Amino acid sequence: MEIILKILSDSLYFTAPILLVTLGGLFAYKANVVNIGLEGMMLFGGLFAAITLFYTKSWLLAGIVTMIGGILIGLLFAYFGVSRKANFIITGFAINLLAIAIGKYVQALMQVTAINVVGIIPVKLLRIDLGFIGDIPILGPIINNHSILTYLSFVLIGVASFVLYKTKLGTYIRVVGESEEAAKSIGIKINYIKYIAIIIGGILTAFAGYEVAINQLSSYTPDITAGTGFIAIAAIYCGNGKPKTAALYAIIFGLARSLSVNLALHVGNIARLLEIIPYIMIVLVLTVVAIIRHRKTLYRGFINE
Repeated sequence: MEIILKILSDSLYFTAPILLVTLGGLFAYKANVVNIGLEGMMLFGGLFAAITLFYTKSWLLAGIVTMIGGILIGLLFAYFGVSRKANFIITGFAINLLAIAIGKYVQALMQVTAINVVGIIPVKLLRIDLGFIGDIPILGPIINNHSILTYLSFVLIGVASFVLYKTKLGTYIRVVGESEEAAKSIGIKINYIKYIAIIIGGILTAFAGYEVAINQLSSYTPDITAGTGFIAIAAIYCGNGKPKTAALYAIIFGLARSLSVNLALHVGNIARLLEIIPYIMIVLVLTVVAIIRHRKTLYRGFINE
């Protein structure tokens, strides 16, 4: 029973950054922008947060710089992808490679193998005690003692859904994504809406980097994302761009990562082999979703005939 509770608790821990990136990428997806640069944006967010915290010792300032950095990287992607009409996929990969290169360059300048911020963030911010809620049998041990960004990431599922489906901005984003010509005909500024969607994604993705680099690992290296950006893209695709459905897939992938880590602690020499569990899960889920969609398409075609 204890191992099950640990796996479920850790699944929240691993889901948080995937969920933040997924929800951030959703806005660009809805605006018909393929943001392959989510991985790089997350790396930049972690780098900005770690450097700021390392030199200023202020977690609040690190958060502000992370947000500003997310906006700037979003603007960079939007400028080339939207304004200059560059290929979104190439632009995204360029962001990813740039993030790795700059991260390694900064490490070389600082003459460190990792930007270590252990002990700077107060423990009460890293692990929030929910009080009496933490004493609830079964539920308490699972949801207690996580970072504020972990809890916020789940709250943002409802926020993202509300913004996309209940606000004028969300309506504009979806109209642009479904038909740019229709959006243009009713006076919507297409590039402006795409910029907004990408910047929202940049901010959320940067905070995913903050979560991993600061709250989880307390250090930054250019490999901290471990494919989180691409996992998020898979969640967005599987969820068909719907916030709640995409979030569910993000949770599934977080659970898979938790399984691989916890099982690895109990199997000895083959522990490294279990690290492939999340990626096998992604392949399986993508395959199943593709098959289901293909069958639905065939069924609709048969009915129409």
